[in-house]
Amino acid sequence: MSQYAILIYEDQAQYATMSPEAWGALVDAHSTFTKQVFELGGSLTGGEALAATTTATTIKRGTTVTDGPFVETKEAFGGFYVIEARDLDHAVEIAKLCPAPFGGVEVRPVVDPTTNPF
Repeated sequence: MSQYAILIYEDQAQYATMSPEAWGALVDAHSTFTKQVFELGGSLTGGEALAATTTATTIKRGTTVTDGPFVETKEAFGGFYVIEARDLDHAVEIAKLCPAPFGGVEVRPVVDPTTNPF
């Protein structure tokens, strides 16, 4: 099995007006997703939700520190899962189930540090 990151990108402004009930439903959807990973024969090795981009600190070239995200976009990186899947097709099948109601997800292989992926 190979590892893949499922990166969640969404319009975070949508969360500002979300009702407590809608938030609860979204949390439940993520709980369901984590169960589905195993049901589809994958495994979950990690993942977290991230705080809003307004809390980000960016360090550029190791010396310049700024508040906020580096890139200004409508959709921001809001969380991730790391899964184990048979191959990319399997990872994509799993990622299609990941809740991202205000955006989408990106699937990327996790790099094996013993080999140069580039």
